[in-house]
Amino acid sequence: MQIPILSGIYADGKSDFRMSYPVNMKPVIKDTGISEGYLRPVDGVVKTGIGPGKSRGAINWGGVHYRVMGSKLCIVNEFGRVTIIGDVGDDGEQVSFAYSFDRLAIASAKILYYVVNGTLSPVTDPDIGNVLDVVWVDGFFVTTDGAFLVTTELNNPFEVNPLKYGSSEIDPDPVVGLVKQRNEIYAINRYTIEVFDNLGGALFPFGRIEGAQIQRGAFGAHNAIAYEGGVAFLGSGVGESPGIFIASKGTSQKISSREIDELLASYTEKQLSKVVLEVVNDLNHALLWVRLPDKTLVFDLQSTQAAGQAVWYIMRSKNGPYRAVDVIWCYNSWGVGDRDSTNIGKLDSTISTHFGDTAMWEFSTKIIYSGSKGAVIHSLELVGLTSTEAEQGAYISTSYSLDGRLWSQQRPVKVGKRMVWRRQGSMRDTRIQRFNGDSRAFLSVARLEAEIEGLSA
Repeated sequence: MQIPILSGIYADGKSDFRMSYPVNMKPVIKDTGISEGYLRPVDGVVKTGIGPGKSRGAINWGGVHYRVMGSKLCIVNEFGRVTIIGDVGDDGEQVSFAYSFDRLAIASAKILYYVVNGTLSPVTDPDIGNVLDVVWVDGFFVTTDGAFLVTTELNNPFEVNPLKYGSSEIDPDPVVGLVKQRNEIYAINRYTIEVFDNLGGALFPFGRIEGAQIQRGAFGAHNAIAYEGGVAFLGSGVGESPGIFIASKGTSQKISSREIDELLASYTEKQLSKVVLEVVNDLNHALLWVRLPDKTLVFDLQSTQAAGQAVWYIMRSKNGPYRAVDVIWCYNSWGVGDRDSTNIGKLDSTISTHFGDTAMWEFSTKIIYSGSKGAVIHSLELVGLTSTEAEQGAYISTSYSLDGRLWSQQRPVKVGKRMVWRRQGSMRDTRIQRFNGDSRAFLSVARLEAEIEGLSA
């Protein structure tokens, strides 16, 4: 019999079944003839260079890779070599980027900077206030200080007129960030989202789009990002627990599952306010990365649509969260920073090591149920594709649980053309199987086949 492997189940000790998402293995919904979907390793990361500090944000502007590392704004060339442009301060927070036809804007350490013709300059007009975020729309750089929407002057982006401040007033909650989508400004508040369009006029040029307001908001400036025609955000409404949503046309649709919501509820609101959302559009998959303190969650929109249910998986590195951060497409590859060091790197789908370090992977099955009649498991076989490297002495281990909480000892087998575990014991009514390996066992898994003999009642 075939046993599903794209997501699993475990028990939390509170009489509740919980979803177990693959770790460092991403589900791909595709009919291979072997199965309707398979698991393949998440992208590895190779080091290409080193910078003056840890990555705090990056952008592709005019085909050039710009990255803030520590307090320095840098240009990274296609070989990973770094050129420092100047200093933008370092408060340890993520930076924001926006660009016009002739200048790049960086919001860092509550100050707005521009790069024009290779020269970095701060905006010193005191009327701009503390800059928490920045976008560019119709010739205006728009920032927020948490209370107002602030526009720079059209004829001089270094100047701000306080008579032209705007506000997001549907609810008395603070503005935490800004997102540009379809040339509209999404003012992300703590409990609401308001959408503004350029209406012109002598004062604040943007007007609220009535009926586009959303009764949910985000925790922090980098909890929201443009995503597939809408705005993906991590947040909640008043009196709601945290979730992940896509906002569009005046509504918000939840994409986080109950398992993801339970995970989010384990963090404090302060921790969630520091979470960064990123988008990786790669190989016809729009991936939403949610960078939590100890792991990175990934939502796959296309796989979700194909499967008819939310497809999530988890990325982790050896010492905790997935090390690749601030990912951008430039020089025909995905450039990244390193969460743990000053490394610069790029994603590589042919390996699963992270900056040279081995990474673990794991997945489990749904509950195998025998109808309370008992069964003997004669063998388990993983069917899939292995790389040449994975066949040089690498191992995969499996263990099982009868209750979703306590697990048996692991039993390893060598990676090869056939990966079979024989004499797998018996079960009375339920059993869950778990598999794990590391970067040395680089393989895709399409199917778990079990030879099970049912016992009479």
